[in-house]
Amino acid sequence: MKKTLLFLLVMVPAIAFGQKGTEMLLWPDGPRSNNGDVSDTAKVTVFLPNEKKATGRAIVCCPGGGYQHLAMQHEGFDWAPFFTSQGIALIVVKYRMPHGHYTIPAEDAEEAIRLVRRNAEAWHINPQDIGIMGFSAGGHLASTVATHATGDAVPNFQILFYPVISMEQGTTHQGSRDNLLGKAPKRKLVNQYNNEQHVTKHTPRCFLALAHDDRSVLPVNSLNYYEQLYSNGVPASMHIYPSGGHGFGIRQSFAYHLEMMLELKAWLRSF
Repeated sequence: MKKTLLFLLVMVPAIAFGQKGTEMLLWPDGPRSNNGDVSDTAKVTVFLPNEKKATGRAIVCCPGGGYQHLAMQHEGFDWAPFFTSQGIALIVVKYRMPHGHYTIPAEDAEEAIRLVRRNAEAWHINPQDIGIMGFSAGGHLASTVATHATGDAVPNFQILFYPVISMEQGTTHQGSRDNLLGKAPKRKLVNQYNNEQHVTKHTPRCFLALAHDDRSVLPVNSLNYYEQLYSNGVPASMHIYPSGGHGFGIRQSFAYHLEMMLELKAWLRSF
């Protein structure tokens, strides 16, 4: 009970008053690829912990929104106090929408990881302790990076909340699939973004959280991904809450908010 009360006393004021991050253009010299929408600019907002508390860990966050819009607040900025209070930097990515160019979101997310590594010394970050976090379609993006990235864009761990994983009809979130791949994608393209098919023994460790009654993104997405992580010997922790539907993010109205936060905190301390 004491731990619960302490957690609430610390977290509620932090979330209420928030923390101002530093916004930066992701591609100051212009993006590598163009999605055809000049008003859609990729940015990151960097939240750094107090220098004395910094652990060297950082998380690149990809909010969800069906590859159509971004839920920047409760799946992005509002997470900053939770992480910075633990000495973890949070970098929230405003990635560009595909608009028919399916490589665009992953290009932005991968560049965000590279950006953090380029600034690791100045930001007091360990370049080998950078994770990626995503929600819903942002979870698909995060798992795409976790399973497809190479070189200095590879994350060291992944955190996925109610993620879209598959692009298969009947399993995927249809809006996310249509917005990313188009209405009639070729079989090869669907397979490329069926992220459960691309898990290997080198895929980074994973934390998964979702609700049993999610009707927007079916839990089978996470179940199939976890199965492949397990089969390939990748450390993974999956938490399925009895209810909560889809899109709860860090909202305290989610009935299992406290449990979720404590379990995520414990997982982050486990490695």
